[in-house]
Amino acid sequence: MSPAKISPIPSGIAIPDEVRTRYGTLRFFDGMPDEATAKTLFDNLDFQRASQAYQLGLAPVAIAAMRDALLEWGPANGTLVIWEDLVYPRFIGPVYNTSTSYSYAWLDLHDGPVVVEVPAKVYGFVNDSWCRWVVDVGITGPDEGRGGRYLFVPPDHTGEVPDGFLVVRSRTFGIWVGWRGFRDEHGDPHPAVEMIKAHTRIHLLSQAADPPPTRFVNASPAPMCATAPADDRFWEMLHEVVEFEPPESADPLTLGMFASVGIQRGKPFNPDERMRAILSEAATIGDATARAVTYRYRAPEAYCYPGSAWRLGILGGYSCTENGVLLLDSATALYFLVAGTSPSWDQKMVGTGSQYAVANVDATGAPFDGARNYRLHVLPNVPAANFWSILVYDTQTRSMLQTDQQWPSVTSQDADLTTNEDGSVDIYFGPEPPTEGRNWIQTLPGKGWFAMFRLYAPLEPWFDKTWRLSEIESA
Repeated sequence: MSPAKISPIPSGIAIPDEVRTRYGTLRFFDGMPDEATAKTLFDNLDFQRASQAYQLGLAPVAIAAMRDALLEWGPANGTLVIWEDLVYPRFIGPVYNTSTSYSYAWLDLHDGPVVVEVPAKVYGFVNDSWCRWVVDVGITGPDEGRGGRYLFVPPDHTGEVPDGFLVVRSRTFGIWVGWRGFRDEHGDPHPAVEMIKAHTRIHLLSQAADPPPTRFVNASPAPMCATAPADDRFWEMLHEVVEFEPPESADPLTLGMFASVGIQRGKPFNPDERMRAILSEAATIGDATARAVTYRYRAPEAYCYPGSAWRLGILGGYSCTENGVLLLDSATALYFLVAGTSPSWDQKMVGTGSQYAVANVDATGAPFDGARNYRLHVLPNVPAANFWSILVYDTQTRSMLQTDQQWPSVTSQDADLTTNEDGSVDIYFGPEPPTEGRNWIQTLPGKGWFAMFRLYAPLEPWFDKTWRLSEIESA
């Protein structure tokens, strides 16, 4: 060919015949990969997509784990599971507290709209199957704590909606509804529980003329697991969610990532031996990555104070977004650690809602060691109108640390809380109780832990940081 007919190729377009990479040497003939190179690249591509699908799947699988746990107690659309005697450490579920009585229900809107009569004076929220916030109920919801009749409408509903309801239109058929009742002035959770049972009703709208009785189940006494798995079962549960929900309820990119690893609505999930091995490894790496992101968070702005170990509950708000951009690490940490979301958890709502701070390491940056002793000095005048608490959690399960103690917590509601003369409180962590004070949380040699500090009805000094949460130090 005449040189006059050849256009020069600008640099950066052509690929050399050999390229050395972390995957080995890749070989090409004039830009065409050889068979071995193509296999290496496809294995890598499938693994990368599976790893990202795992991160994107953390949210729906977390909700699916709760769904499965709740449905063990009774059918959807008519069962309210209540931790009447508070949550005990034998419940394996992410970062629950020991101060409020939880009430949860699972709704399946495939049979039409569902009525949920929410009682007064509770604090709750609703998430859909993709772990997206739908609405708050109770104190921070549209009923403003007075109680209300909510009607949850499915995405395909075309019929009329009757008057007299707080109408909530869902993008998914699966809905997780939950709220918390508070202890009375004597520290007793049972008056709130009885009020909840007296005023909660859950039934299909089609049953409104003669609604069946709502079934109330006390989950406090029994062991239970609502923490998502991180093995091959993860992919099976993800497939269940994709199969259960309409494609338009999620974004095409996320569903495309799932489809790239064989999880697609209307198709069986049956990976071959090669793909099953890739998915298994991706789940292992995905879980390990979620732990690194959560426990060793990299963004400085995620921490409460410069140089502090205390991290904000959620970076980027309840949706983990900033200027229209999804903060991927924040989303991973949220769904791995908390498995739910609500604006009331992080927005500035002085005198209502709640705020959270998490410490995964001590004041020196070292992971907490269950064989060592630590102390937290809580300064006077904690800016919480209702109460504050600190709990210790298991770094494996993200659930309460199981020890000889009834609960791994110290709260301002504890009858035996010991305060110093200036109103401050010293809290001790370690395998043996301290010689002074009663504010002790037991830890176990050979086990790690992390701590979460909660403020219910936080006040302005928390937000403007004129009151500061001290670091947990070796004692």
